Amino acid sequence: MALRRHLLPRFWLGITLGGVAMLCGVAYWWERQLPERLEQAIRDGDTLACLHYSEQLAALRWLGQQAPEELALCRRQAAVQAWNDGRHADALGFQELLVNSGVGTSVDQQRDQNQLNRWREQLRDQALNAFRDGNLNEALSLLKPVERGTSPSGSRLSDSLQETWNRNQLDHQRLAELVQSKQWWEALAVLNRMDHPWWQSKAQSLRQTVEQAIDQRKDLDEHHNHGELPAHTVPNSALDAAVQRRIREGMEPWKAFETGCADVGGRVEEEGPESLCRRR
Repeated sequence: MALRRHLLPRFWLGITLGGVAMLCGVAYWWERQLPERLEQAIRDGDTLACLHYSEQLAALRWLGQQAPEELALCRRQAAVQAWNDGRHADALGFQELLVNSGVGTSVDQQRDQNQLNRWREQLRDQALNAFRDGNLNEALSLLKPVERGTSPSGSRLSDSLQETWNRNQLDHQRLAELVQSKQWWEALAVLNRMDHPWWQSKAQSLRQTVEQAIDQRKDLDEHHNHGELPAHTVPNSALDAAVQRRIREGMEPWKAFETGCADVGGRVEEEGPESLCRRR
């Protein structure tokens, strides 16, 4: 019984060492097979097989920390194929792995970095074009692979586009309310604040309504000048230009009217329901 107990650990140790040796042998044999399979995949243009075999070969090469040249070649091919297929996220992913691997000459590394930069810039340009055309969701989708893990929330281009879109959308809603309540100067201030081409185009009919109403108000002021109704006693054209200038500077419409009146040498006086700019 004592002899059996003495031999048992040796038995299991022998099995363990034998298993390890067998696994090492299989790994060594497979490493010898992989280069031929990898070369065949490259010749066939089989990108998936190329990546599969090159990654296995890199894992089995215990000496050295850099990925082999074959893996870099396969990643480069995979990136180009993914880009041509419209799989932008995959393309950037492969290209980023390639750039970060540090494989190849300095010329190769610079070329790979330049390719990555070009693709990112193309996606940004496409996103901006989609955004200007009113396709916010498409723009954000195009930017997603570009901004993946690169910038904190709030400083990314997608955040800026979303903020601009939301602000113009709210301005358009506010504009409709002001037109409904016939607050023409306030509506004009909102129109001048809108800075997105698609929302500006959408607000075009409201702009025409506002400008026509303001023109009618100017005609009414002309009647005032003929003594039919209380009137401004400063030149209407100068007053209008001064008010418009103050609105463009960011003043609220009523404050712009008061300041614009002072700019042309007048002061605001209330006469019945009218607010008039009278010369001092």
